[in-house]
Amino acid sequence: MYNPFSLAEKTVLVTGASSGIGRAIAIECSKMGATVIITARNEERLKETLSQMEGTGHSVIVADLNNDNERKKVIDASPVLNGLVNCAGLTKVLPFQFMNVEVLSDIMNVNYIAPVSMSAELIKSKKLVKNSSIVFISSVAGCVCVWGGGTAYAASKGAVNGAMKNMALDLAPKGIRVNSVNPGMVETSILEGRSIAPDLLEEDKKRYPLKRYGKPEEVAYLVNYLLSDASSWMTGSSLVIDGGYTLQ
Repeated sequence: MYNPFSLAEKTVLVTGASSGIGRAIAIECSKMGATVIITARNEERLKETLSQMEGTGHSVIVADLNNDNERKKVIDASPVLNGLVNCAGLTKVLPFQFMNVEVLSDIMNVNYIAPVSMSAELIKSKKLVKNSSIVFISSVAGCVCVWGGGTAYAASKGAVNGAMKNMALDLAPKGIRVNSVNPGMVETSILEGRSIAPDLLEEDKKRYPLKRYGKPEEVAYLVNYLLSDASSWMTGSSLVIDGGYTLQ
């Protein structure tokens, strides 16, 4: 049956696939027929992701993408790709007056330098073929809005979207498309790790016109679209998916 959203016969590399949005993207890509390579630092959680994926031929590469040698390991082990999803990310809430170089470096390395470097190295290695798609998971933070204590995170995501647009322009002659997905708050384990009272989270959800946070799979559906041939005339776009949060 004709389906322009299918990922059949496509091979996709997903970083940060051990949990949250990255895990959902890997699972949904597999459901749409892609062969998926998943990578992150935690082998046990990557195997949990793999166990939930559909189809065969998927593979796991355990690596810390902040490390040049580890990144090279992923590139060398990857087959020729039709898609790359840069999802690995780090967030830390810290008021600006307590900001320091260490925090800035950690967040910029994970959220900006590693994924941009990864993309460049895959292209130099000719691992991303013509008509392939690169998708960055960015955020509404730093691109559409900001919130208290998020200076480093917002700066890293703003940098990602700036790089994405230039990459889209530079890589267009190769037929490689580059876009970003910018979610609002999504229900992931990151929320569980924060010392925020449940009633405060429920109150915050009221600020969203749809009265809830997003689900990881809802972000994954948009990523699948950008990886598929259905979006073949789209590049350099920052797509917001935030339940209407930035309308206000």
